[in-house]
Amino acid sequence: MDNTDSLSAAALYSVEYAREKLAGKRVIALTGAGISTDSGIPDYRGQGRVARHPMTFDTFMGSQQAQIRYWARSYVGWSRIADAKPNGGHFALAAAESLGQVQQIITQNVDALHQAAGSKNVIDLHGRLDTVRCMQCGASLSRVHMDELLQDLNPSIEKDANHEFTPDGDAELEAAAGFRIPACPVCRGVLKPDVVFFGESVPQSRVEFAMAKLDQAEALLVAGTSLTVNSGLRFARRAARAGKPIVIVNIGETKADALATAKIEANTSLVLERLFID
Repeated sequence: MDNTDSLSAAALYSVEYAREKLAGKRVIALTGAGISTDSGIPDYRGQGRVARHPMTFDTFMGSQQAQIRYWARSYVGWSRIADAKPNGGHFALAAAESLGQVQQIITQNVDALHQAAGSKNVIDLHGRLDTVRCMQCGASLSRVHMDELLQDLNPSIEKDANHEFTPDGDAELEAAAGFRIPACPVCRGVLKPDVVFFGESVPQSRVEFAMAKLDQAEALLVAGTSLTVNSGLRFARRAARAGKPIVIVNIGETKADALATAKIEANTSLVLERLFID
């Protein structure tokens, strides 16, 4: 598909310049919520952003009422993530990986759309929503199984699509009165989606593995993230210190704009295919 007519002259110039800087290099891609907006998943900070913020780790772990509130919202909102399909940006990175142009993807997203598009080498920096983990014994179960448990406990609750959804797969509900949640089937502990909540740290081993992959790469592509939080920004800073070219594709400012070799202010779905595929 030719997206030339959908990009401004400035964006087209930036794309060609970026192509030159990435050509022949081992590229690692860092992606954020902006790459999934064309799949119908809203962004917290970019275009189509939602106003509210998700529950923090301390709030979730601090009371059963908070856990009930989260799972009631997630029960309604999960289908938005489960039904989402990869878009052109995801497919472009998967194709670039198959051609040897992109060696690794580090994603801040929890929607697993890169894997659905065919990417093999993906580090889910903040975890994945399709897995649930016990905070006591570490047992895991699929989100589909969790949904079945929630449905069994709440047979009268309908999944009304007319709610505001978030990038983390929950829906904004006014109340969750009477909603029931299951305990861990192994130890009766607290079940939590296997994602990094606000206020929770990314596992150090995961960070170290991602940094090692960045060190092996020769260039960094940042796509669809404003790098507002340090979990993503530190990769750009490390690449800059090593003198690696940094190409940013994002609508709006990012915290790494001053470090960028090239900044492309355009939709990721329109740009990524042109960056890699002739």
